[in-house]
Formats: sequence, structure tokens, C-alpha cells
Amino acid sequence: MEQLGKLKSLLSKQEKEKVQILAVSVDTHEESKKFGDMLSKRFDGEFDFPLLEDKDHKVINRYGVFNPDGKGWPHPSTFIVDPKGVVRWKFIEVDYKKRPSNPQIRRELAKIK
Repeated sequence: MEQLGKLKSLLSKQEKEKVQILAVSVDTHEESKKFGDMLSKRFDGEFDFPLLEDKDHKVINRYGVFNPDGKGWPHPSTFIVDPKGVVRWKFIEVDYKKRPSNPQIRRELAKIK
């Protein structure tokens, strides 16, 4: 999620108007709030997108990112969904250390008109 905070700070004003960043986690609302507060301090308030609770795995299962070895945590994933709700690009990785680069995400965002 730290990467998403960095990505948001790299987007232009025009790009921010076209994009909504959301994070989905199995954490409780309180745990997500604490984590978001910590990241807001780390990024000087730039971490300003919602952290959504999915303790019942409804979104995680629907997007096929449930990690049976992850104690309930999903596989690290990034999805780009267009305004009509169509997944236009996805990055799913078993290794939590591997994430798409911000330039890679921005290239994919630029493809959506």
C-alpha cells in the first residue's frame, strides 16, 4: 500500500481527477485506520485514499486473489478498472515483495480514455 501512496503523489492534478485509488484488506476498520494514519505521517498526508475492509473475502474471492497460505491475506494485487467496471489490467503476485512499478501502472492508466 505504500507504493499506492507514492503513486498518488506522482499523478498530475488531471490524472487524479480521472483515477480513484482504493485498497482492500482483511484488516478490521480500526486496524486499517491505524495503518492509514501511519502511512499519512510517512507520506506527509499524501496517503489519502480509502482502505476498505473485506474480512469476509467477498472482493478478494471475486477477484480471485485469495491466498490459501496467507492466513486470510490475499495475494498482493493491483487492478485497473475502467469507469464501466471492466478490469482493464491486473498484476497478481504470490511474492509480496514483487509489485508493479509506478511507471508501469501509469502506462496502463493512460490507456483508459
